[in-house]
Amino acid sequence: MADSKTILVTGASDGIGKQTALELARLGHHVLLHGRDESKTRAALEEIRQSVPGAWLSCYLADFSSLKQVIHLADQVKKDHPRLDVLVNNAATFSKERLLSADGFELTFAVNHLAPMLLTLLLLDSLKAAAPARIVNVASNAHRNLDAVDLDNLNGEKSYNGYDAYALSKLAKICVSYALARRLDSSGVAVNSLHPGVISTKLLRMSWDSGGDSVKEGAKTPVHLASSPEMEGVSGRFYSRMAEKAPSPLAQNESLQEQFWRISMEMLASFLPDYLKEV
Repeated sequence: MADSKTILVTGASDGIGKQTALELARLGHHVLLHGRDESKTRAALEEIRQSVPGAWLSCYLADFSSLKQVIHLADQVKKDHPRLDVLVNNAATFSKERLLSADGFELTFAVNHLAPMLLTLLLLDSLKAAAPARIVNVASNAHRNLDAVDLDNLNGEKSYNGYDAYALSKLAKICVSYALARRLDSSGVAVNSLHPGVISTKLLRMSWDSGGDSVKEGAKTPVHLASSPEMEGVSGRFYSRMAEKAPSPLAQNESLQEQFWRISMEMLASFLPDYLKEV
């Protein structure tokens, strides 16, 4: 297929990620499925292959609670794919209790924000080599639940609430998406974030104990941002249910966007090669 893209989808072993990978495979793209659990990720790959005979699929493993594993994932992808057309940062977690990642960060913030940010930075060369390329960050309207941010409590040492921690991680992801879009303005790499809808996933049931729309509905917006010709060159936007929307006032605050960028880069400093510390 002449216009086939190589697309990495994180968190593709179930939920929205798996459905996104399936829909992109149906469109003829080469889909790299990332998951934490090998058996679940390979099962997802086989399920997609049965639905799309001849699908071009690959499997990659990493636990996003360990930034060293994120580095290993990026190294493997770069080795196999010097040119990467699209990165869909979908993997996410939720925890009602305050837990720490392998690197000592609050787990939700680490998995939902720091890990995808690190992966994105490490894959920038492969994305730039494939320009026009795209970075698609799956966030959530949960970020609207926050009307203030304590930047001195990103690790939840002062106080912790699982729902606020999830909202904070998604706010950070949106803010950094805007900050990165500005930095990549002339690079040919577009950066957009999105709310997929309230979707009936394991994460939603585990956290809010409720259901929602189908994962097929949830995959529509990430698939659109990742593959639609009309999204070529469009960057620095937020989308919900296929349409551009304004995120919360906090997320639109350029000063806060830059603060999230600076603090996140400081958190990631020991995991980044020197040439990326000035992005």
